Amino acid sequence: MLRGLSMFILLLWALAALFGGGFAAGANTIDLQRILAPPSELGLLGFDDLGRPLLERLIVGAQTSFLVAFGVVAVTSVIGSLLGLIAGYRGGWIDLLIVRLIEVFLAFPGILLAIALAGIMGPGLDNLIIALSVVGWVGYARLARAQTLALKQRDHVSAAIALGSGHWRILLRHLLPLIAAPLIVEATFGVAGAVIAEAGLSFLGLGIQPPAASWGSMIRDGASYMLMAPHMVLAPGCTILLVVFSLNLLGDRLRDRLDIRLTARKRS
Repeated sequence: MLRGLSMFILLLWALAALFGGGFAAGANTIDLQRILAPPSELGLLGFDDLGRPLLERLIVGAQTSFLVAFGVVAVTSVIGSLLGLIAGYRGGWIDLLIVRLIEVFLAFPGILLAIALAGIMGPGLDNLIIALSVVGWVGYARLARAQTLALKQRDHVSAAIALGSGHWRILLRHLLPLIAAPLIVEATFGVAGAVIAEAGLSFLGLGIQPPAASWGSMIRDGASYMLMAPHMVLAPGCTILLVVFSLNLLGDRLRDRLDIRLTARKRS
């Protein structure tokens, strides 16, 4: 039942992000008569400090978080996986160079580096995706490199080399499909991390700028009204909690399904 609920939450998030624009036309409409109004039949989640409906702003925020999360994961997974594949397969100075680059990025906390980059480049959706992508590829590179080192001595890889297959063909046709499962699981957790990172940077004022809505900026705006209007913080805060929790459950489920060794243990 918990897994079904998590899938339902993720489906709502995706639908709100992809098709919710038509239902959130009044997300930036200011109504002075409804400032800090609690949830009611006029607004299911209440209104903020400018009289804007929180439900519609949550829908717009869903579009923002969805775009940032999947944009960041798409960029980081491709770049990190390719670098890890190349490092593990070629070895030598190429592997040493990529490993040293990974170690440099690991020396700094990812979120702090993202904050520094976002502060240098300035706020905005594009800069936010770039900042999070610069620090997000490391996990995929480490995972892809470790998996490639374990698989490149397999017989089918040696046979492909003996038959004269090119390096890119070996990487993309013989190695990448074998390491795709752990990379997919890593990407699922990466989406959850990107949602939290986007909310955190927007909370600090380094992400999406007003009047555009972001779950993080909504929490920042409501922090000053916690005693008078707690719904301003509870609505976006609970939304982030539910989406991230559902993504982590999905990642656990995918790991259980795709991990052959774990599946064999359960059957035995």
